[in-house]
Amino acid sequence: MTQTAQQLIHNASAQLNHVILGKPNQVRLALTALFAGGHLLLEDLPGMGKTTLAHGLANVFGLDYKRVQFTSDLLPADVVGATVFDGKTSEFNFRPGPIFSEIFLADELNRATPRAQSALLEAMEERQVSIDGESHHLPDPFFVIATQNPQSQSGTFPLPESQLDRFLLRVSLGYPTPEVERKLLQGKHGRGSLAAMQTCITQEQLIALQHQVPKIKMTDALLDYVQRLIAQTRERDLCLLGLSPRGALALIRSAQSWALIQGRDHVLPEDVQAVFVAVAGHRLVGRRETQGDQLARHILNTVDVIGGVRV
Repeated sequence: MTQTAQQLIHNASAQLNHVILGKPNQVRLALTALFAGGHLLLEDLPGMGKTTLAHGLANVFGLDYKRVQFTSDLLPADVVGATVFDGKTSEFNFRPGPIFSEIFLADELNRATPRAQSALLEAMEERQVSIDGESHHLPDPFFVIATQNPQSQSGTFPLPESQLDRFLLRVSLGYPTPEVERKLLQGKHGRGSLAAMQTCITQEQLIALQHQVPKIKMTDALLDYVQRLIAQTRERDLCLLGLSPRGALALIRSAQSWALIQGRDHVLPEDVQAVFVAVAGHRLVGRRETQGDQLARHILNTVDVIGGVRV
């Protein structure tokens, strides 16, 4: 990777870390999803900075940004748009919805009904929406950031597996450390710094970085390690639902994107391990109510890099 690209990524990370305090790993994962051309699911309690991170990403890349608050009365047309009758021309014209933006924030996605949630399925996978038999292409780049509250909270609808599988990564910000929280309480940095953010990566530079990700090298030995991880997620005595081929490709692409952020032109086992929980946690369904993140960490600890599975 060129020195210029490294500097661009460093500048973007620095600005985001100035707004999202004390969460450098989560910021790197968000950038990983964006550079890999995937979508990001932020799951946490209200007030943890999920929306602030989405705003920050839009500001630092200078991208067109729209936000929709998902509620129980939201309709698919409120997201993708609809065909409306024009009385002046006596014709039906398509009126694009807010999803026609480069960064689309689906805020509290799991508070909408499954019907409204399904409006994102085609858009996230095909980068287009179909209205009245016509397909309408979405912008490039197109990046969905969805936030969701824990399922234990009232008024939520669980996201189906087909929806979860379309998110490249799931990230949780978590509570801040006491030192970081003190800065927030003193009014330093945080959400108030959004207005001061400057665009440091243009749309053309972002697309160029996205094109570099598939070129990051992976050796056959590393692919063997990845396949052992994937095979372990499909063990029936461990998981009811393991990684699909799409999930396996997501792991490869995320590891390549992480390596790019680290300034390398090749993937190391540490890159795969850094993204594995974020890629696999929301895709795995375990036995005996085991959480997906717990399963992913367990698999990482049992599968050796060189070969074999620890008992």
